[in-house]
Amino acid sequence: MVDMPSEPSGTQAIERAAQLLVRVVEAPFPPSIGELAGDAELPKSTTSRLVAALERQGLVQRLGERGRVRPGPVLLRFADRDGAATLIELARPGLRRLAEASGETINLAVPGSDGVAHLAQEDTAHLVGVTDWVGRRVPFELAANGKCFLAFGLAGAEADDELRRVRVRGWATSIDELEDGLSAVAAPVLGAGGGAVAALSISGPSARLTSERIATLGPLLVTECAELARRLGHRDEKRGAA
Repeated sequence: MVDMPSEPSGTQAIERAAQLLVRVVEAPFPPSIGELAGDAELPKSTTSRLVAALERQGLVQRLGERGRVRPGPVLLRFADRDGAATLIELARPGLRRLAEASGETINLAVPGSDGVAHLAQEDTAHLVGVTDWVGRRVPFELAANGKCFLAFGLAGAEADDELRRVRVRGWATSIDELEDGLSAVAAPVLGAGGGAVAALSISGPSARLTSERIATLGPLLVTECAELARRLGHRDEKRGAA
């Protein structure tokens, strides 16, 4: 029988808490207290106390009744401030290529705490369809990029038939869902753990974004998202085929 490590104190407690924080940040899905305890080989009670200390400082936060742990508001604010600028800079060439190839509005988005957060946009070549999405938050279930986040790792997402199709083919659609006459197609930018860290989308009037055109644009998005993932330093992940 393997003895569990003793209760950490002092410098050891700081080191253990730091290790737990790293595990939460790097986990592809929000871990539970039990999972964190098992990975760190710590008693569950000790892990719970260390996580509670991190939570009081805003470094982590617990989700729902089961208390799964995700990065807290302090880390999210830092990521929004510094990480978003880097992400936008790396994504900009792909946004331009997609805009030239499609002639439609291209967006870069990340998952927010209460919906899709749009970070950057490349405008359409058409007069009809120009909308500034930057700074707007949209419900996950109504947006093509939101469905990417639900299908590829957002905690609490139920794997319904539509989300399973998104995982198989590698891209999602929203047809007249967010607004009548507005359609979009999006693909996820996958991180090292297989979860979606961002998404690229093409949106425009449903009259232009027909099912046939979406079938052509979807694979282009998948290619650009894989390139952005590579530029972000993530390894290639197994992707769905169109």
